[in-house]
Amino acid sequence: MRAMLGDRLTLLTYSVLLLITVAAWARLLSSGMQADDMAGMSMPLAPTVAEGALYVAAWTVMMAAMMLPSAAPTIALYAATQRNAASAVERIVPVVLFTLTYLALWAVTGVPTYLASVVLGAITSQALAYIVAGLLLAAGLFQLSPLKQLCLRACRSPVGFLLGHWRAGWRGSLSMGWAHAVYCMGCCWALMAVLVVAGAMGLAWGLLIAVAVAAEKLLPGGEWIARAIGVALVLLGAAVVIRPELVVALRGGGSPM
Repeated sequence: MRAMLGDRLTLLTYSVLLLITVAAWARLLSSGMQADDMAGMSMPLAPTVAEGALYVAAWTVMMAAMMLPSAAPTIALYAATQRNAASAVERIVPVVLFTLTYLALWAVTGVPTYLASVVLGAITSQALAYIVAGLLLAAGLFQLSPLKQLCLRACRSPVGFLLGHWRAGWRGSLSMGWAHAVYCMGCCWALMAVLVVAGAMGLAWGLLIAVAVAAEKLLPGGEWIARAIGVALVLLGAAVVIRPELVVALRGGGSPM
């Protein structure tokens, strides 16, 4: 009976995460996200609280769409561990707290992303080309680094993560959701920076990086997939150094964000 309950909780968790992911992608697609207009929002010339809040909200939707698929195995396994709880509330609430904490940390990263985008909008196209080239090279090198592999291993092993970070109770749910998000951000920050700076938050870039993140974390040989992505980014960065005009094509012909 306990095993059946665990299976149902796992299935329910996967189903809910799938619905959230589909809803998030539907929102992004319906908003007509363009290379110079992330999720339908044009970037203001100067940062404001209202525009910043809208940007962070749209960024949160994008992170839910891009990151939940690869986080789903860990969240679902955590849900299965709650099958011995006495009541439905005690089984469901920890999983909700874990997931919301994970998403909340990704949402917070929208604040520096917004400010960085405003800065990008104020620099010359020539300077932007070298910034994009430098970012691509840095992101590629990070993909090849031991730190990337350390964070990726934590993301690829739900069992290992839960065993190494287990905390009981609802506070434990918050702690583990926080820790998983930190590993995830450590693993993916470079790809997200490429999305913002080189890809200018374009939908095609969002889809491409979402697939890359999922492949790294979920497919066999994900470590080598990460390294292959790193080599590709380094080569792309070198190409931009040689031909700065490629930035226009990378950013969809639009201005920053």
